[in-house]
Amino acid sequence: MSRRRPATVLAAAALLAGGTALAGCSGGHAQGTPQLHVSDAYVPQPPLADMAAGYLTVRNTGRGADRLTSVTSAAASDITLMETGSDGAMRDVQDLPIPAGGRLRLRVGGDHLMLMGLKAKPVAGQRVSFELHFAKSAPLTVRVPVEPATYRPKD
Repeated sequence: MSRRRPATVLAAAALLAGGTALAGCSGGHAQGTPQLHVSDAYVPQPPLADMAAGYLTVRNTGRGADRLTSVTSAAASDITLMETGSDGAMRDVQDLPIPAGGRLRLRVGGDHLMLMGLKAKPVAGQRVSFELHFAKSAPLTVRVPVEPATYRPKD
């Protein structure tokens, strides 16, 4: 048997092992994990007894993107994710993106939450609990203040 053959087999094995190791890098670790934090959350006291809006910011300090897929609350029978287009038209969407190292900002005049079928009309000074659900991350529960209808957060 030639001495070259074992060397060729070893080289091929090393190449395959290296390829397998590189293929493993394309999984979750290479893309990173989202790290989500909620801030600036509030619900303006609504003029109607059965519908309100919700606003908040989800910051992602991680290296992986995520998506807000739904929001639930004991305060409302349904919460819809709303996207506002550049033309000002609103439409409900299945999810909203949260980029890696970025943020999802729900604000007046932009993307927001619509709370429908309110169990009781929220009044300024109260708090409403939201549970935020994501495509990748564990749910987050936040207690959101109800602010006067004229409230506008500082940018």
